[in-house]
Amino acid sequence: FFLSFFLFFSSSIQNQPSTKMKLSNKTSSRRKNRKAHFTAPSSERRKLMSAPLSKELREKHGVRSMPVRKDDEVKVVRGSQKGTIGKITACYRKKWVIHIERAVRNKGQGGVVPFGFNASKVEITKLKLDKDRKSILARRGKNATDADKGKYTEESAQ
Repeated sequence: FFLSFFLFFSSSIQNQPSTKMKLSNKTSSRRKNRKAHFTAPSSERRKLMSAPLSKELREKHGVRSMPVRKDDEVKVVRGSQKGTIGKITACYRKKWVIHIERAVRNKGQGGVVPFGFNASKVEITKLKLDKDRKSILARRGKNATDADKGKYTEESAQ
């Protein structure tokens, strides 16, 4: 009896489809996402510290946002310094801030310290283009220009 019982269950277990291991490393856990964000290495922080491009640049390059870098010209769009325009003097990835020329705060004893801005609260108005950035724009902008691919106009239909 026990032998037949064992054989019955062992055969039914073998016939079941095997469960596959999950392949992605994504999580929706708030705790894990915050840990991943705040312990991200500098190479990942570069991408996370991206800012939207101005409307003119967006139309010209077909790209919505870019990682900020030193010597980009930006305009502050949020906060007490809203409207300030200037060049980025430093990208402080460790502190998640960027410093902009002429955006400074006076200290009590007469010292001057730069304001720290979150990269998402500025808009890039002029890009500093080098060969790496040009290649990034060419690669990412290509998808936007191919949006009309395969579409027919009235002239081509006739």
